[in-house]
Amino acid sequence: MLKGGFPTFSLMNQALWGLDLGGTKIEGVILESIDNPVPLIRTRVDTEGSKGYEHIIGQIARLVAEMEQKSGLRPRSIGIGTPGVLDPTLLTMKNSNTTALNGMPLQKDLEARLQLPVVLANDANCFALAETHWGVVKQKAPGAKMVFGIIMGTGVGGGVVIDGKIWNGRHGIAGEWGHNFLDESGGPCYCGKTGCVETVISGPALERYYTSLTGQPIKLKEISSRHQAGSDPAATKTIERLCHFFGKGVSVITNMLDPDVIVVGGGVGNMDELYTMGLQSLEQFIFNNRVEVPLLKPSLGDSAGVFGAAALVVD
Repeated sequence: MLKGGFPTFSLMNQALWGLDLGGTKIEGVILESIDNPVPLIRTRVDTEGSKGYEHIIGQIARLVAEMEQKSGLRPRSIGIGTPGVLDPTLLTMKNSNTTALNGMPLQKDLEARLQLPVVLANDANCFALAETHWGVVKQKAPGAKMVFGIIMGTGVGGGVVIDGKIWNGRHGIAGEWGHNFLDESGGPCYCGKTGCVETVISGPALERYYTSLTGQPIKLKEISSRHQAGSDPAATKTIERLCHFFGKGVSVITNMLDPDVIVVGGGVGNMDELYTMGLQSLEQFIFNNRVEVPLLKPSLGDSAGVFGAAALVVD
């Protein structure tokens, strides 16, 4: 890939640069090309978000400089996966749990600091994009035109990919099914509403539900183990609740978008029951007499976010 110790022109021209801006770390990758996503460089720095917005900008610049130094390359542009989204009208960040970013012109400030074009997308969109280009969608449903990527973990989010490109929407919130109304029993959500999907089937929501039944706070992994062992009726009730409301929530996505594929990621998305009991629940709620859309587990693991960010700069 390097000729005489220097990057070839082809490599410089085709390489894809991506950063995944997380709450605790910022990861960077340089992929050889869209057709050959081999990491040339993969490295990270701490986010240190508690030190404020300008410090985060500085950490991103530090990481890019390190990647340039290690690779001998200079990016044409960089894709960055972010918590929250860039408001397409105000051009400032919103809905980020890294609160220092909210209300700030992150794209503009990064382009000024790095002196190159920057493309931003939220982490769920990056997840969906990576699995479409290089992950389970390419492996099992290569002809898919519309992909919906779900992340179910500490929160619940989603992303829409159409013809290999992210669909952001008029408000920049396309795919944010985690803040659709699902059931009053979920209680108040941080977004200001009550009964959001996230308050019912996120990991913390399920743990709270189990505790409400037993008075015993345990982690979802243990709840799942107890359910599988058949040793704890409250654990089984918690998993049944997850699957019931998963199907109900996903039926809204399916009725509205009718995607070719749904990829289910995140810690909660790893639970096998979603693909059996959850699918049966979807069959109950969908506006159709059968379910044909495949529910797929992702294949890229922790690489999806940063790989998807790199895919943002594909022409």
